[in-house]
Amino acid sequence: MRKTSVYLPDHLKRALTATAAASGRSEAEVVRTAVEQAVTSSTAGSTAPEPPVRGRLVGVGVGPGDPDLLTVRALDALRRADRVLAPVTAVDAVGRAEAIVREAAPDVRVQRVPFAMTTDPDARREALDGAARAIAGHLDAGEEVAFITLGDPTIYSTFTSVAAGVRAIRPSTTVASVPGVMAFQALAARTNTVLVDERQRLVITTALDGDDVERDLDDPDRTVVVYTGGRRLPEIAAALRTRRRLDGAVVGELLGFPGERVEELADADDAPAGYLATLIAPAVDGEAR
Repeated sequence: MRKTSVYLPDHLKRALTATAAASGRSEAEVVRTAVEQAVTSSTAGSTAPEPPVRGRLVGVGVGPGDPDLLTVRALDALRRADRVLAPVTAVDAVGRAEAIVREAAPDVRVQRVPFAMTTDPDARREALDGAARAIAGHLDAGEEVAFITLGDPTIYSTFTSVAAGVRAIRPSTTVASVPGVMAFQALAARTNTVLVDERQRLVITTALDGDDVERDLDDPDRTVVVYTGGRRLPEIAAALRTRRRLDGAVVGELLGFPGERVEELADADDAPAGYLATLIAPAVDGEAR
């Protein structure tokens, strides 16, 4: 018998301890059983993992924050890629998307790409052009590049702009996306909030300057999800109260990260929240109007 050391991220370590205690087995026995099952299933006629595709750019959604919300497909894409990139405001800082990958897949090496998270169009364009040129260089070298992003790469994501910039430089680039869990889905699950039924509609919007959130709130049959709405939280809460829609509205801030907050909007509407705040205002039941 040969001894092997296994290093686990914190969430797996906690789950291992709980499983061992519940089953009356040692943690080592639980790990050994899991490895045996994984090895057996992998050798029982399963297909080989997909190899990297030369010159392909893949946007990978890593979810809102909790590492266990990273999908199996996302993990496969990260481990398949020749290079995994993460947008950051500074190369000496661990971004939130990178932090998720570090905990969920510590074997994956993430390279940081400086990016200007600003509304200044000139600074943003300069950063975007620099990132696109760097990625195009990796693709020209025959690499498959995975670009990680919070949530989903097709919704309010830096990836869409990056992919467009890369294609402008390198029109032959194949671009693919791996979907990710969105913050509003995680928030709805955490708070047992029903987003929509067959009679209702769902609107996803932002509360950036100039966005008319109140217009979307006018329709009681419309569930409204508001992103980047932390600074305008008191204003949105007041609009909901005026429309008798405050009951049931929930807000989540930094979901899955240290310092997260999840609560009823009625208990949190007296002060602004951070940039990564998500708000859900459910549609109003007909009998409650």
